[in-house]
Amino acid sequence: MKKLLKLSSILLLLVVFLPSCKKSERSATTGWKYNDQKWGGFEKKSYEGQVTGPNLVLIEGGTFSMGVTDQDVTYDWNAIPRRVTVSSFYMDETEVANIDYKEYLYWIERVFGESYPEVYLNALPDTLVWREELAYNEPFVETYFRHPSYDDYPVVGVNWIQANEFCQWRTDRVNEAILIERGILNANMEQRDEENFNTEAYLANKYQGDVKKNLKDMKTGGERPVKFEDGILLPSYRLPTEAEWEYAALALVGNLASEQDERITDRRIYPWSGNTVRYQKRDKSQGRILANFKRGRGDYMGMAGNLNDQAHITAPVRKFLPNDFGLYNMAGNVNEWTMDLYRPLTSMTLRDVENHDLNPYRGGKFKTKILDENGAPVDKDSLGRIRYRYVEDDEVATRENYKRGQVYNYLDGDKESYVLYDYGKTSLISDKSRVIKGGSWADRAFWLSPGARRFKEEDKSDRTIGFRCAMTRTGGSTGNEDTGGNTFKSKKKKKKKGMFK
Repeated sequence: MKKLLKLSSILLLLVVFLPSCKKSERSATTGWKYNDQKWGGFEKKSYEGQVTGPNLVLIEGGTFSMGVTDQDVTYDWNAIPRRVTVSSFYMDETEVANIDYKEYLYWIERVFGESYPEVYLNALPDTLVWREELAYNEPFVETYFRHPSYDDYPVVGVNWIQANEFCQWRTDRVNEAILIERGILNANMEQRDEENFNTEAYLANKYQGDVKKNLKDMKTGGERPVKFEDGILLPSYRLPTEAEWEYAALALVGNLASEQDERITDRRIYPWSGNTVRYQKRDKSQGRILANFKRGRGDYMGMAGNLNDQAHITAPVRKFLPNDFGLYNMAGNVNEWTMDLYRPLTSMTLRDVENHDLNPYRGGKFKTKILDENGAPVDKDSLGRIRYRYVEDDEVATRENYKRGQVYNYLDGDKESYVLYDYGKTSLISDKSRVIKGGSWADRAFWLSPGARRFKEEDKSDRTIGFRCAMTRTGGSTGNEDTGGNTFKSKKKKKKKGMFK
């Protein structure tokens, strides 16, 4: 009898409890049910957070002193320290390697090679950057990019424009892989010309692809493709801004006094602690060089039998110790492209722009999609991309937050500022000058400091310049476990399961 009473009690609890488990979540504003076709089908996502894309590392944002941390031996005064804050973002743990860029070229040739061979030709790195009048570097012209010995070495001879094109291609391939792994699309190796997967075109319903099984449409009860609001597709890969790059290189998170306060115990000249370029801890690595750079005139790698950095030119992208964010070669090996347009940042201009201290960036040229009469994007271009146009100044004349469509010279080179850049006459700085950071295998130690900065024309390349990609972080600043509020998150975070973890 007792067993029967106990069983009936359990059944009664199940009858009461189960309906409450199936109860739909309701809007706190209207009381209407979410994700219920009978209640209109408005969807609220069960979103676990942005997954980490291939080769990316989450860089937790914060405030830092941007600019030179050592003596300004060049006396350019182009990196005067100022306090700024950088939002959390992702960055490649390594420079883009030759093997990565060869994969990119392979895809371009396969998809566009027959109809648009110029796309492939325009993407090729300039291997002639290795030539010099009084040096025998001809072997590198033929071998550095093509030979498998250099697969894991950073790609060079790629200009700023080509680097941006690579970032866009990478965005599309990663998002396409996500949809394939989730069983939404079938892998399609027959894509050609404008009928290739493009993230923006897919989200704008300009590309359908080989559909395997779409998502359930809560509104109609049928199926639908993935939308931006689903949070499934990742933001764009891109070049890091100068502020992001410098912040990530310094990695001052490694010098926090403790986990309970905000004090930094020491400033950093390089991406590691101390004022030397040698490993200081007392172990078998003590005294070893920490980066790939030119130690002195004619000394690129030291003496035979005891090579200091073991690299006469570049080194593999994971050759040296990573910094405290887990990023390799943020000093030396190759200089790296950033998004920013180069301007000297003189004391005169700093006074005018010091209010731009959150995610500072120069180089904006605002764009908008070209829409038809119904407000939808017009047909894709010949490469399968959504068409854009630049914003004109008269379109934003009534806005309060910005007044110009192109802000390259805003308060530094325009009529409202104290400086004008007359390229080729009074200045070598133009609207194509882009900031490079990090120093290279051919540079002295001064250029290894994250605050040091130089520039290169965006359509020029060099044997000492490579790049790495970044990505915007959406949501919580400290990762997917961020619940908000003034709470400290442990550095030992659980890894989110998924294809990229």
